[in-house]
Amino acid sequence: MYKFFVPNTQIKENEIYITGTDVNHISNVLRLKLNDKILISSKDENQEIERTYVSQIIKFSKDSVVCKIIDIVAKSVESNINIDLFQGLPKADKMEYIIQKTTELGVKKIIPVNMSRCVVKIDNKSGGKKITRWQKIAEVAAKQSKRDVIPKIENILKIEDICKNIDKYDIILLAYENESNITLKDELLTLKKNINSDKKLNIGIVIGPEGGLSDIEVDKLIKANAKRVSLGKRILRTETAPIVMISDIIYEFEL
Repeated sequence: MYKFFVPNTQIKENEIYITGTDVNHISNVLRLKLNDKILISSKDENQEIERTYVSQIIKFSKDSVVCKIIDIVAKSVESNINIDLFQGLPKADKMEYIIQKTTELGVKKIIPVNMSRCVVKIDNKSGGKKITRWQKIAEVAAKQSKRDVIPKIENILKIEDICKNIDKYDIILLAYENESNITLKDELLTLKKNINSDKKLNIGIVIGPEGGLSDIEVDKLIKANAKRVSLGKRILRTETAPIVMISDIIYEFEL
């Protein structure tokens, strides 16, 4: 079944009203018909999911698709770990790829970060448009992977903003090519030993742009208690590193 998201305000009693661009997608791209079944997740204004429904299409109009709720999906596909990605701004096509693939893997938030070695510079005027486009990419990827949550794309931050918020996480892991002693696996095993197995972990990961992080940025993060780790003997591209880190974290901790 295809997956869609609607604000919870569009659910009225036993019916769900789909509006916006999804109407054309359902009618003219997917060519769904009356009585076809789809999955619909309701979301609040913070993108948090209220519930996922098995629904049946009962009416088409120019501006909406109306569905009847058949069942409530009891089991969530979401991870028991909250993973936030702090991504140094790469070139546009790479950022879109990163958003798509990390959404499929289960990331909770993606926070673009303006770092000193970023090739791409985004001002306040263009930043809003970028965030809107990136959020749409996350939504499409969430639909494709049948997630219950659309990852939120946050506003662009600076390294200092990450440092101020490190205490909100159980750990923040910094991928650093010059780290030769401590691996990602080392830190994950240490974390595993020191936490309650029932605790829902909040993990942040920091990835530099194409040119990596500067020594000054690394020092700021380490002083704020981020943990720098090696991802192995080979240097990974900025679009590869978050996929590797998230995959390894899920392997170690997902139930």
